[in-house]
Amino acid sequence: RGYREMLTGIQNREKEFYLTVYEDDTVNRVYHAVLMDHPELFWVHNRKSVYKTTFSDGNYCTFSPGYSYTEEEIEEIQKAAENACQEVSALLPEGADDYEKAKTVYTYLINTAEYQESEDDQSMAGIFWKKQAVCAGYAGAAQYLLEYLGVPCIYVEGSTAGSTEGHAWNIILLDGDYYYFDATNVDQPEFLEGDAVQLAEHKTIIYDYLCPFPQEYEQVYTDSDEFPVPECTATDKNFYVLNEACFDHYDYQSLYDFCCMRLDNGAAVVRFKFRDQEDFDEVYRQWIQSGGDEYIQDVARYYMGLYGISTVEYHYGVLDNLKTMYFMF
Repeated sequence: RGYREMLTGIQNREKEFYLTVYEDDTVNRVYHAVLMDHPELFWVHNRKSVYKTTFSDGNYCTFSPGYSYTEEEIEEIQKAAENACQEVSALLPEGADDYEKAKTVYTYLINTAEYQESEDDQSMAGIFWKKQAVCAGYAGAAQYLLEYLGVPCIYVEGSTAGSTEGHAWNIILLDGDYYYFDATNVDQPEFLEGDAVQLAEHKTIIYDYLCPFPQEYEQVYTDSDEFPVPECTATDKNFYVLNEACFDHYDYQSLYDFCCMRLDNGAAVVRFKFRDQEDFDEVYRQWIQSGGDEYIQDVARYYMGLYGISTVEYHYGVLDNLKTMYFMF
């Protein structure tokens, strides 16, 4: 009941209204739930605590949300959000399934905005209006776009291992299974090891955080216990699994043949993943570490022969926690 009352009041942009709930913990919890469920309410302050007045003679309170934008700004941001929906829709192939929709939104967010703190970074307004946001903005914008396209999407908050900073991401439902969806980290090059991430001319979308393996993602990110969220267990929609680039074990010939096949198909970026940490570590040692990179040089020689050139530069990128690696030529 309190949720419905609060949602209606905020939707109508009332400066103050009554709630038939009044305890601090309950009101804060309801407020937070409304914000997490409704990214379109970008005009209300995204804060942990709320302003309210409780009356001693009754089980109710007056609630004051606080709003961030003028009516003119709200209209401008809503128009930008509507344009984003139309742009994403135009990018979808005919008959796109939910995975293709999720992948398109993931790519759109990365290409549209940059990870940057700003006055508008906590909501989808930062993404659609100012093209700058932090994780809360990315997760809210993803939720808004995916729900517009009919893909169930949940906004999730939690913590990051080894850091005092929180993080926000999404959980999406694809063909009956839940998957993590995190466009934020892909727009932060410092999360990646390797020289390729510094080269603008080699910019590529890193799909590692689109349906990542749950056990790997959860080693770094833990959802808060404020609200229960669905468990993610599936790996079928992982980018590397779908593209037959996820290896159950490592042997040089199989990986070399895979790289050559990708180059034969016109790829300038060769990417792959391993399920086992020991296999990944061995590839890292043989293909990247100083003095042990003769294996990738074999692939570079194949590339030169393929295109009839005498020299080629190659650059690498690594996400160790997800056991993925890529090379750019």
